[in-house]
Amino acid sequence: MKRLSPLWMTFWIAVGLSVLATLSILLLNPILRQVELLPDQGAAWYYWKLPEPSFWTRATAWGFYLAHQVFFWGLIRWAVKNRDTLRNRGIMHPVNWIGLAGTGFFVALHYLQTAFWYDGLAQDTSVFSSQISVIFLLVIVLIMEAPRRGIVFGVGGKWLAPARQWLIRYHGYYFAWAVVYTYWFHPMETTPGHLLGFLYTFLLLLQGAFVFTRVHTNKWWTAVLEVSVLIHGVTVALVAGQEFWPMFFFGFAALFVVTQMHGLGLPRWVHWVVYTAFVGGIWAVYSDRGWGNVNEVFRIPIIDYGLVVVLGGALVLVLWLIRRRRQRAKSP
Repeated sequence: MKRLSPLWMTFWIAVGLSVLATLSILLLNPILRQVELLPDQGAAWYYWKLPEPSFWTRATAWGFYLAHQVFFWGLIRWAVKNRDTLRNRGIMHPVNWIGLAGTGFFVALHYLQTAFWYDGLAQDTSVFSSQISVIFLLVIVLIMEAPRRGIVFGVGGKWLAPARQWLIRYHGYYFAWAVVYTYWFHPMETTPGHLLGFLYTFLLLLQGAFVFTRVHTNKWWTAVLEVSVLIHGVTVALVAGQEFWPMFFFGFAALFVVTQMHGLGLPRWVHWVVYTAFVGGIWAVYSDRGWGNVNEVFRIPIIDYGLVVVLGGALVLVLWLIRRRRQRAKSP
């Protein structure tokens, strides 16, 4: 049996601690049940926020969020500036240990902030802002990975190569904002949706902490992070009693079937097993649900692939114009 390297051993310990941190949120339940919340007011309403926020509930939520954001951006900035000293991707560097320690600190801080003040950024921002930030994160990943694994069944992504090179250098800043903002958007509630959401966020924070290591670019690990949104989305929909859970399940599953699995180097027969299971699942669900609702399967893919084309195309065009301008400036 092959022995785990210190890097991967550290990674698996960090994942285990993330699971334990998620389960520890359940210990907050007696405190959380004392919080009185307003009645649900529809899809645009975020239920888990205080009816009467105070100065300290807002100051702690926004203050701790800003501190976390500055820490994460500072970590990325330092790593990028000193990337020449981080060439060995098979070991832990000081920046990785600092990232893990900082992640642990802000997990504990959010835990205490929920226990004493409860509120998150949702008190002052749109309920859709957190969702949109994560959607754009996933779309950027599709753009970055397109030259390697294609967009549709392993083909069609070469034209995004210039965008990939630019995003590899700068994507961390947006990812850090999207993850940290989403993290402080919610109080540490104990619903299944919140628990899975926080576990997913913990794993995304770990991804940032392992920057410039083989963990950060491991195709199986990054695929897990991409696909995990399916589990979270379906769980939230089912717990909320929403009948359109198949939109999340088949929509995100379609991204895996059409794009994400083609970067894993799977045998051809595995592809056909996945295709068969996907089509069979659609047949089983919509034979009962009604074929008039089958458009649900295409909603998320249409949005995500549309954004890939629009954002990716705009970035490629801007980079081409900048390069063209520089070439003209150099010419006599």
